[in-house]
Amino acid sequence: MNALLKVEDLGISFGSNHVLTSVNFEVHENEVLGVIGPNGAGKTVMLNILSGILSPTKGKVTFLGDDITNMKITERTYKGIGRTFQVPRAFEGMSVFENVLVGCSYGRKIPEKESIALAKEILQLIQLYDQRNILAGKLGLLGRKRLEIGIALASNPKLLLLDEVAGGLTKSEVEEILDIVKKIKARGISIIWIEHVMQTMIEGTDRVMLLAGGKDILCAPAEIMMQSKEVSEVYLGAEDDE
Repeated sequence: MNALLKVEDLGISFGSNHVLTSVNFEVHENEVLGVIGPNGAGKTVMLNILSGILSPTKGKVTFLGDDITNMKITERTYKGIGRTFQVPRAFEGMSVFENVLVGCSYGRKIPEKESIALAKEILQLIQLYDQRNILAGKLGLLGRKRLEIGIALASNPKLLLLDEVAGGLTKSEVEEILDIVKKIKARGISIIWIEHVMQTMIEGTDRVMLLAGGKDILCAPAEIMMQSKEVSEVYLGAEDDE
């Protein structure tokens, strides 16, 4: 299986605070890689580096065979990296449709007619087509999460970075997000998915990586990860029997 993204010895420090010290992993074509870890492990910081918001202190990021470690955010977007944020960032005074349309027009740099058709297609995928004329600011939490995914898809990513898109949702709502992610994967898009909702990691990923202490501790299929001592001790906070 080919590596779409390769991360080598990635590290970042803010003064004396070493958030990431040595992170190494690969994401393969048409793969969903889940990322779990305790609060403060640097999961979102890692996504900020991959998307170009932050520059690493050390290490290398390779995407589609090219070194993108120092590439600008817009260049990464055009190259095929899209992302969501923990707090949805839609333009609340614009309609749902307009938000996705802007992403299609500027994220893909394509004509308006083609952008309109693509925006409608994405809205069908994220199950917001019937609410396309509603102002984004009027959406409930699930709707805002869906729209956040739709805006990220608008730039036609080959790799989609999801940052806790299931956070704060009910079990049935999480299942709806899982359904959307599965449809995205079926389109051949690879995904890195940070989440605390374990249902998503068990049902929606191919592999899960545990990030803790600034390093990648373990990476394996979800069923193996959930039974591992590392996850029990580091992520779930289990205590020794002694």
